[in-house]
Amino acid sequence: MRKAQLSPLSPAILANMLRCMRILPISFVLALSACESPSLQGLLPTVAPPSPVIQPSETLDPTPPPPPPPTARTVEQFDTTSEEDRAAAVASVQTNGERALGSTNVSLGSAADPGIWLKTALVNELQQGRAVYSANGNSVNLELRPSGGEAGSASQMSLAAMRLLEIPLTALADVEVFAN
Repeated sequence: MRKAQLSPLSPAILANMLRCMRILPISFVLALSACESPSLQGLLPTVAPPSPVIQPSETLDPTPPPPPPPTARTVEQFDTTSEEDRAAAVASVQTNGERALGSTNVSLGSAADPGIWLKTALVNELQQGRAVYSANGNSVNLELRPSGGEAGSASQMSLAAMRLLEIPLTALADVEVFAN
């Protein structure tokens, strides 16, 4: 039986093969970088992510403010409370029927949840109340919502309430809470 003989490669063929081997990795990089190119965007079908369904929170307000638009980016766009809502929230109230519930540490709650509210473990049911920011004495009438947290746990405050109390939005602040 005779063995097949391989013909020796000419130097020109070897040089071309080496040149192709150098170009091949570069062509892969270029091909992959084109995946984000606008000219190639329509070639593959795109699937839009499902939009989250936001359930409105239970509220005592018969005409709650609307949720912020999906395109909201600024504090003003997320705060959908009306001038009337804000004026009513900072109006003086009779404090003789109030009951002190205690002090809690608050942080900013969901900016997508409209209204003037405080989610806290200090209450077990939805009710009207008032919060006083200890640092400056500002007071706001708001809706007290049960958080379901452990006694002594921190609370979450709406964007509108934090703005009315002049609490920095990134702060952890102490407030006194009262029930009507």
